[in-house]
Amino acid sequence: MENGKDSPRWAELLQTAVNQPGAIHEAYSRFWNYSLGNQILALMQCRTRVIEPGPLASFNRWKELGRHVRKGERALELCMPLKLKAREWDAKRAQDCPAPAGDAEARGCRTIFVFKKNWFVLSQTEGAPYEPEPIPAWNKKVALAALNIQEETFALVDGNTQGYATTRAATVAVSAIAVMPAKTLFHEIAHVLLHHGVDKTEKALREVEAECVALICCESLGLPGAEFSRGYVQHWLSGGSIPEKSAQRIFQAADSILKSGK
Repeated sequence: MENGKDSPRWAELLQTAVNQPGAIHEAYSRFWNYSLGNQILALMQCRTRVIEPGPLASFNRWKELGRHVRKGERALELCMPLKLKAREWDAKRAQDCPAPAGDAEARGCRTIFVFKKNWFVLSQTEGAPYEPEPIPAWNKKVALAALNIQEETFALVDGNTQGYATTRAATVAVSAIAVMPAKTLFHEIAHVLLHHGVDKTEKALREVEAECVALICCESLGLPGAEFSRGYVQHWLSGGSIPEKSAQRIFQAADSILKSGK
């Protein structure tokens, strides 16, 4: 995602969510049909402004649902994709990051991400009664098929190993005696999605990324293990912080895993 000058950094948003138990689950349960980054961004804005979190929609969408935004309410800001035609893309590239002559990426339609203040939660509206949509259940079989990942039989004799991933072959395995099988599965899936092929990322950062994905998935779905994930992440960070690029990758991977299982 591309940030504007006054836009929040995804690394700071992720760090806040990871360090606040329950925040991820609350964001997911309230805003599950939005991207994970936007879910947490919306929740943090609601908390800062003391607004009751709830179903989220644009001004016009609330009108379609028979409700209207109360006068004086300020919209929430979310990150949204924006498609640019070739000429618009060329102009933006020339302004923000001049491209070498003949650069192929500077031609054709492209999608960028911008922050817009277009959304309101239910508590900012009034009108016809509103029944929120139920949260879809997460299905492991459906998710693995959608992600093109195979689950294989756990073949290690080391009883301390909870699971493993073969990134090149896109396979994962979870021990039959794993203490938290769901958390382990999410961790290994994250390795496949984030670290396939020849990955030069240092081991500590790979583990932070994979475990942050596992933490987000477990907390979103109300599964156990979040407190252990936090300890694991803090261990591998060794007092450091999550890089902005990694935060973006974490949000994208967790979002893919959760949405693929619906």
